[in-house]
Amino acid sequence: MSMEENHQNTLTSRTLMVNVTQQDPVQLARVAKALSSLQRVRILEYLADKVANVSEIAQALDMPLATANLHLNSLEEAGLIRSERVAARRGQQKMCARLYDIVVIHFPKPQEHPRRQRFTVEMPVGAFVDHQVSPTCGIVTAQGLVGNLDDPLVFYEPERFDAQLIWFSHGYLEYRFPYRARPEQVPHRLQISMELCSEAAPHRRDWPSDIFLEINGVLVGTWTSPGDFGGERGRLTPEWWEDHNSQYGLLKTWRVDEEGSYIDGRYLSSVTIRDLKLGEQPFIRVRIGVKPDAANVGGMNLFGRQFGNYPQDIVLDLDFE
Repeated sequence: MSMEENHQNTLTSRTLMVNVTQQDPVQLARVAKALSSLQRVRILEYLADKVANVSEIAQALDMPLATANLHLNSLEEAGLIRSERVAARRGQQKMCARLYDIVVIHFPKPQEHPRRQRFTVEMPVGAFVDHQVSPTCGIVTAQGLVGNLDDPLVFYEPERFDAQLIWFSHGYLEYRFPYRARPEQVPHRLQISMELCSEAAPHRRDWPSDIFLEINGVLVGTWTSPGDFGGERGRLTPEWWEDHNSQYGLLKTWRVDEEGSYIDGRYLSSVTIRDLKLGEQPFIRVRIGVKPDAANVGGMNLFGRQFGNYPQDIVLDLDFE
């Protein structure tokens, strides 16, 4: 079958599908370049229902023969036409046929990510459910001191729920955050932030302390606080609190996800969110403190939303997929 007969038999709508994600990017660029010229588009229109040689195309579209040849080469490289050399009265002639009637460039839809939901709880620093502390220790509210200084019994006082600053030399505070999730929801990331520093009576900037965080009994990691910050007033610290006392801390953020555990974005340990066994009980048990056998037993100050530099208590964020 000759090229012209084959062309006549395939004049029904022919479509070239160019998939941006699957096609050779060079081929995609060739197609786009071929269609970017008005003269090449005119050639394709002319070849809609016929097969023609280069001279016929050049004459019909009033363009130099060399120019027509360049345009035809570009269209052929893009796969939009097919050429064939056939015998002519004087040597050979180049016959050209259009291959497609429709060109579709398919761009992929944006990849759909699983819908995520965030659950946030801000826990007052005085709402601990368990504790073990050693002097120096104490609790203050926004209005004043709870009980006596260096008396562990004040940690049982009902006024502790209004605490805005808590401190001790070593020990821990334990909190229970509600775990609100449906069975089909998968926890993706857990994040806890709070304002902390070391504890040195009355304060000392060079006073390292190893402060640990446990979640559901799993040690997430330890952060070494550089010191106890006083002498310069905290932005939120009440005026009645004397300057030489602890004034503010550093806002620290622990994160546990599917890859590991981090503090302020820095890798901390290999503990992943699966290790926390979330959902096995209706709460998330969070323990923060200083172990008596730590390398740096420098105590801990924990600031509430009305003390220090940051207007927050203990904030837990839990992301679900």
